[in-house]
Amino acid sequence: MRNYTTQMDAARKGILTPEIKTVAEKEHMDEDKLMKLVAEGKVAICANKNHTCLSAEGVGSMLRTKINVNLGVSRDCKDYDVEMKKVMSAVNLGAEAIMDLSSHGDTQPFRRKLTSECPVMIGTVPVYDSVIHYQRDLATLSAQDFIDVIRMHAEDGVDFVTLHCGITQKTIEQIKKHKRKMNIVSRGGSLVFAWMSMTGEENPFYEHYDEILDICEEYDVTISLGDACRPGCLADATDVCQIEELVRLGELTKRAWDHNVQVMVEGPGHVPLDQVAANMKVQQSICMGAPFYVLGPIVTDIAPGYDHITSAIGGAVAAMSGASFLCYVTPAEHLALPDVEDTKQGIIASKIAAHAADIAKGVPGARDIDDRMADARQKLDWEAQYECALDPETARAIRDSRAPEEDHGDTCSMCGKFCAVRSMNKALAGEYIDIL
Repeated sequence: MRNYTTQMDAARKGILTPEIKTVAEKEHMDEDKLMKLVAEGKVAICANKNHTCLSAEGVGSMLRTKINVNLGVSRDCKDYDVEMKKVMSAVNLGAEAIMDLSSHGDTQPFRRKLTSECPVMIGTVPVYDSVIHYQRDLATLSAQDFIDVIRMHAEDGVDFVTLHCGITQKTIEQIKKHKRKMNIVSRGGSLVFAWMSMTGEENPFYEHYDEILDICEEYDVTISLGDACRPGCLADATDVCQIEELVRLGELTKRAWDHNVQVMVEGPGHVPLDQVAANMKVQQSICMGAPFYVLGPIVTDIAPGYDHITSAIGGAVAAMSGASFLCYVTPAEHLALPDVEDTKQGIIASKIAAHAADIAKGVPGARDIDDRMADARQKLDWEAQYECALDPETARAIRDSRAPEEDHGDTCSMCGKFCAVRSMNKALAGEYIDIL
C-alpha cells in the first residue's frame, strides 16, 4: 500500500520508493542525494502508478541526458504494427521515452499497449487526442472535454503529458502584434490557440490548472509544460512571445510543486547556435531548476533531410549547458512522418548529442565507454570496437563490405599497411614494419 501520491511527495516524506532506488543505481548516485533533488523538483522521475512494466529513469541536468522518440499514427500513415516496430527499435537503440502523438483512429488500444508492454517512459499530448476521441471538431469541444481526456490518459498509465498551459488570450494579441515569421509551430499550441480564437474563452489548460494538478497527483503523472510559442525559425528565436510564455511556465511550475506534482518544462525549437546556452540558463533561472526538455534545438533552417544533424549540434550544446532531455529529430522533420530508418537515424544522432554532452558536463562514468573504445582501437580489436559502438550493426557492416584486399584482421581499407596504429604497435615492439 502506497503511503504517498507522487515520487515528489515520497521524496519530501523521506520515503525511498522502488523508482528512486532504481534511478539511483542507474545513475551511480547516492539515494539520499537523489531524493533531495526529486523533492526540490530538479529531478523528475516520470512513473505513473499504472505503468507497472516501467524501468524508471530520472530526468535532470545532473543526471545522464535522456532522449525521447516521437511516434504515432496519422491519417496518411495508420499502420499500428509499423509504429510498434518503430517503438521496439527505439527501445533497443536506447531511447528512454516514447511519446505517442497519434492523431488518427482509435488511439486508446495503442496507448494501452505501450503502457502494458513498453519499459520506457510514455508521454502523450492529450489535446491531440481530444478531437480524435470525441470525433468532433475543435470548436465544439468544452474545457471539461479536454480535462476528461487528460484523466483517461492518466488512467491508461502514461507517465507524462504535454499540456500547453502557458498561452492565454493575451498571447493572441501578442502574436498579432509582434508578427513572427512562423507564428506558432507547436501543433498542440496551435490547437489551443485556435480553440481560444474560435470560442473566445480562456485556455482551458491554464484556467482549470488546479483540477488538472489533482488528476496528475492522483496517478503520479508528470506535467511537461509545453512551449506553444517555441520558435519555428531562427528569426523568431528568443523573442518576447517565447520568453513571456516561459515566465508563465515558471509560475505554473511552482504551483505544480505545491501539489507535489512533478514538472518538466519544454523548450525550443529553432535557435541560432550562439543563443542555445543562454536559452538554457534563462530557463534554469525562471523555472527554478526544473528539468528542461528541448526539441533540438535546430541551429539552421536550411537542412531539410538532415535535421537530425542540425538538432544534434544544438542538442549537444543544450545538454552541456543544462538541458536534461532531448527530443529526437529525424531526417524526415519538416517533410514527412518518419519511417523505420528515419527513426533509427534520429535516435542515433540524439544519442551521440546526449553522450557528448554528458562527457562535457562530467557525468560520472560517462567517458568510460570511450576509453574502452580507445583501448580496443589501440589493439586493433575489431570485435571489442563493435561492442563499444552505439550502432554495432552499422559499424560491422561498413567494415565487412569494404575489407582490405589482404585482410589479416589488423587493418581496414582506409590505410591498409600504412595504418598508423599498426606501424606504432610494431615499432614499439621492436618488430619489422612491412609496407609493401
